[in-house]
Amino acid sequence: MSAKIGVVLSGCGVFDGSEITEAVSVLIAIDQLGAQAICMAPNIDQMHTIDHLHGRPMPDKRNVLTESARIARGKIRDIAQIRQTDLDALVFPGGFGAAKNLSDFAIKGPECHIEPNVARLAREMHQVGKPIGLACIAPVLAAKLFHATVTIGNDPATASAIEKMGGHHVNRGETDIYIDKVHRIVSTPCYMYDSTPARVFEGARKMVEAVIQLSLSEKKE
Repeated sequence: MSAKIGVVLSGCGVFDGSEITEAVSVLIAIDQLGAQAICMAPNIDQMHTIDHLHGRPMPDKRNVLTESARIARGKIRDIAQIRQTDLDALVFPGGFGAAKNLSDFAIKGPECHIEPNVARLAREMHQVGKPIGLACIAPVLAAKLFHATVTIGNDPATASAIEKMGGHHVNRGETDIYIDKVHRIVSTPCYMYDSTPARVFEGARKMVEAVIQLSLSEKKE
């Protein structure tokens, strides 16, 4: 039976939601590796909406679940309805939505709060040893929730914030991953570097593959 990998989306678009290339890379990698993606997002308003052409705020309100459904082709669930028993692993693509909608890290930095249902599901997974993968800026969530060791590449300001939250940061290259074996958490930088779609996919696939391998080892134990 194929592994069920939860994919937590945060909207649609790098500046106010999920980074689309990262999200699609995760979904393709899950499919290539013979697993099943279960897409989900919180049913909440976005922090704001950004005009991605001009890089400025727009007046309209958008819903994170509704916008995330664009990436998931409509096959998406409210994260409030998901429990750890539904999944073998959990993966977070990056994009500013992870820091604006799944948390308020973009505003509060180390003093941030995690969206309640995101925090609940992540903690449920962590408590039973089910692995979690995170890309780009999303590893800050694992630093805040679990004081995990993660990588977001080599950005000094974000690395400092991770340390202030009680986590630990290690520098890694744009297609590299870091596996925190204690917390069973895998992270990769993706677009924290000025990368390319192909190299983003390479890092995302490595992360997904490591997460799946960890989920299989958990089942054997």
